[in-house]
Amino acid sequence: MYQRPQHIMSRMAQDYQVLFLEEPALSDSPRIWLESLPQACGVTVLVPHLPLQMQPDQVIAAQRMLLDGFMDAQQFGDLLLWYFTPMSLVFTDHLRAQVTIFDCMDELSAFKDAPPELVEQGQALMKRADVVFTGGFSLWEAKRLQHANAHSMPSSVDIGHFAAARNVLAVPEDQQCIPHPRLGYFGVIDKRFDIELIREVAESQPTWQIILIGPVVKIDPATLPHMDNVHYLGSKPYRDLPAYLSGWDVALMPFALNDSTRFISPTKTPEYLAGGCPVVSTRIADVVRTYGESGVVAIADDTDAFVRAIREALAHRDPADFLRKVDAVLAGESWDNTCAAMKAQIGLVTIGEQTQCLG
Repeated sequence: MYQRPQHIMSRMAQDYQVLFLEEPALSDSPRIWLESLPQACGVTVLVPHLPLQMQPDQVIAAQRMLLDGFMDAQQFGDLLLWYFTPMSLVFTDHLRAQVTIFDCMDELSAFKDAPPELVEQGQALMKRADVVFTGGFSLWEAKRLQHANAHSMPSSVDIGHFAAARNVLAVPEDQQCIPHPRLGYFGVIDKRFDIELIREVAESQPTWQIILIGPVVKIDPATLPHMDNVHYLGSKPYRDLPAYLSGWDVALMPFALNDSTRFISPTKTPEYLAGGCPVVSTRIADVVRTYGESGVVAIADDTDAFVRAIREALAHRDPADFLRKVDAVLAGESWDNTCAAMKAQIGLVTIGEQTQCLG
């Protein structure tokens, strides 16, 4: 999934040498090694390859060893440590950085079945960080009480990329045979996704076609609704999303309302809007504040309201007026602007011209 970390690090690579450390790839091979994958955007992706049978403490020690070996061999200078999750602190807490950044995208400790040590790791990272960024306003309201240098940096949008969906694009092959009206969603399908809402909408409106794009993560696929009008198209490359979005009549934000969605600020909201597609969402606080109150996203509190909002979007669409409102709301939103604001905050706590960034 091409999301906030990828958008930010690809832009940071314009000014820094960026190393992006991925989660370990586990296999039956006994070999322990670190794969280095230079990307066209200037980021170098590092992937630890570890034996599947390793115990958790061995995984931590191996990642520390691999990272230390790589850093020593490269002879890097000043270091920025950029954390998107506190879980990586356990094998990097010995590194000395000029600046430590915690880009907090979500309150992971609120997720169901989250490991108890995640709370402790989050608290430790908050103490260590020189600056904290949050992925939305609601999360900033919580984190600003825990850190004196916390800043709201909501996830943004590559308007040029998604605005292509406002035009008629070639229909992807696996969407061609799906009739209209098409209601679409792209993103991770996990515990934040309201499975029952989708099931109830599909059952009550059998002529509506629901298209779901993205990986199914940490939930049993058997629990998902399997009906003739619900279509699972799997994960798609970021570059292909506008082509799918172009063929949708309404975009959906069917998030469950629970502890794991309390602080989310979904990137897909401005992406849907930039593509010119009407959006219906459940009552996610940051979506309501930024897009619901301005009237460009319909907010629904239950299944009946969700269905009514979709029906209204299908029946009363005025593309020109809608796009004028959308463009006014999205004016000034861009990943370039978000990253520029981040760099400005980092500049207040750092000195030195050439700095290595490890994300």
